[in-house]
Amino acid sequence: MRVSTPPAPVDPSTIPEPADDDVFGPLQRVDVDPLPWLARHREAAPVTRLDLFGNPVWLVTRHEDVRTVLGDTDRFSNDFAHLAAADEDGDLGLADPGGLGFRDPPDHTRLRSMLAPAFTARSIAALAPAVQRVVTERLDALEAAGPGVDLVSGFADRVPAMVIGELLGVPPSEQVDFAELAAGRFDLLQSIVAPLDSAARSLGMLRDLVARERKDPGPGLLGDLVRTHGDTVGDEELAGLVDGLLVGGHETTASMLALGTVLLLRDPEAARRLHDGPAAVHRTVEELLRHLSVVQVAFPRFTRTDVELAGQAIGAGELVLCSLAGANRDPRWAEGLDDLDLTRPVKQHLAFGHGIHHCLGAPLARLELQVALPALLERFPDLRTEPGWAPAFRQRSIVFGLESLPVHW
Repeated sequence: MRVSTPPAPVDPSTIPEPADDDVFGPLQRVDVDPLPWLARHREAAPVTRLDLFGNPVWLVTRHEDVRTVLGDTDRFSNDFAHLAAADEDGDLGLADPGGLGFRDPPDHTRLRSMLAPAFTARSIAALAPAVQRVVTERLDALEAAGPGVDLVSGFADRVPAMVIGELLGVPPSEQVDFAELAAGRFDLLQSIVAPLDSAARSLGMLRDLVARERKDPGPGLLGDLVRTHGDTVGDEELAGLVDGLLVGGHETTASMLALGTVLLLRDPEAARRLHDGPAAVHRTVEELLRHLSVVQVAFPRFTRTDVELAGQAIGAGELVLCSLAGANRDPRWAEGLDDLDLTRPVKQHLAFGHGIHHCLGAPLARLELQVALPALLERFPDLRTEPGWAPAFRQRSIVFGLESLPVHW
């Protein structure tokens, strides 16, 4: 494999060091690595107070503590009602984003049980031909466009959107527009406290899709939900579930495809291992997931009561953010985690979260990465970044990613 010399690592001095109470500190990186600021907090103050518009936010950075918070629904809540003030009539002042991430049991249990059959091992295996077809179609389009294309817009963004469209039963002619519904939803940390206008626009378009499926259920997951649960789930809930699948499964996987490609191009020997069989591909994908931790913080939690965590008192009703990027590099969990080691034995990382909110679509994301990354490098064995290209990473984004990735072959 012939690759270009990768761009020099980003100089840490060019990234301003955040203040100790900067709520955006966990979302900034030097190249693909979290700022040293995060590691210092993990060592000196693993549960530390930040401030968001004058309100306390507790950042949790150690692996064990993050698992504790994510696995404890008795003390920590995901209920969306905490995120928006109700008016005098009890109506939320903001559009409810729907989905599973902002729900507690029993609501969460009921909704997740509806979706779970689509993500069993058998169901994911049945979807594999569709994933292969989508990847091949996008590789054909790249090849037809010729060298110099943007791998983000031409491949990384398209593959997961089209796969989710296939899963849900979105007509192929609408899948490009469908992909754009997820754009801009993770730009700033404030988007998890005050959902962006794009969430409301997205839900409006998805309501139209749900209404069509009500009239004529198709062969996809959305049609199955209408046929099986149509009498017990309303259009708003269905639109919210679809939106949660789209947002949760699109930008995250797109970022992994783009960033994973960059790291593989920096290490040709590692890229060659993708041709060593399924076990090598699995190990590579899991290490990329751990090392990149593109979902930098988990869905916010709120304390149901006064809590003590790692010796720190947290008041009832306060916001808790778990740093997945920090936890996945905690030296107490394992040694050498700041290094990318694609021969590392697979570890049970937290890239997909933990507990009842562990990402339902994780098996599908893994399948897409295990299919797309080897296929990309097999189709273009001399793939390389554009000469002189310097990566423009998304700073202060909940989902870490690349703005673009111009490539040649």
